[in-house]
Amino acid sequence: MPGKGTAPSEGAKLEDMVTEIAEAMGLRVRRQVKAGSRLWGNKRRIDILLEHPFSGKVLGIECKVQHTRGTAEEKLPAAVQDIASWPIPGILVIHGAGFSDRMVGFLLSTGRVVQLPDLQDWLRLYFGVRDTEQ
Repeated sequence: MPGKGTAPSEGAKLEDMVTEIAEAMGLRVRRQVKAGSRLWGNKRRIDILLEHPFSGKVLGIECKVQHTRGTAEEKLPAAVQDIASWPIPGILVIHGAGFSDRMVGFLLSTGRVVQLPDLQDWLRLYFGVRDTEQ
């Protein structure tokens, strides 16, 4: 199965990149935050939790990477649904050339998915952070 052995390390690298962007913006970052249970009792963890240090506004982020074409992307609509059940607002950050154009188009249309290159601008809008606050 392509990519299966590298998925956890690639996911951690994406989490590192998201963390770097958020910290550069002055946001507080926590990783692998417990957030209740999924269907059938599996424990839910949010990959990254961001908090604005002054307003206290929070955002959860799920990170997904796919560098080669494959079926992993078929799980992403379920990930978007899972985010809707979190006790806080959340988004899915995707990265990699392995996502099909149709899936990316669908995901972006939900308003809950952001591609990594667009994340900083998205976070600025969400948290109301201006360039001068960095």
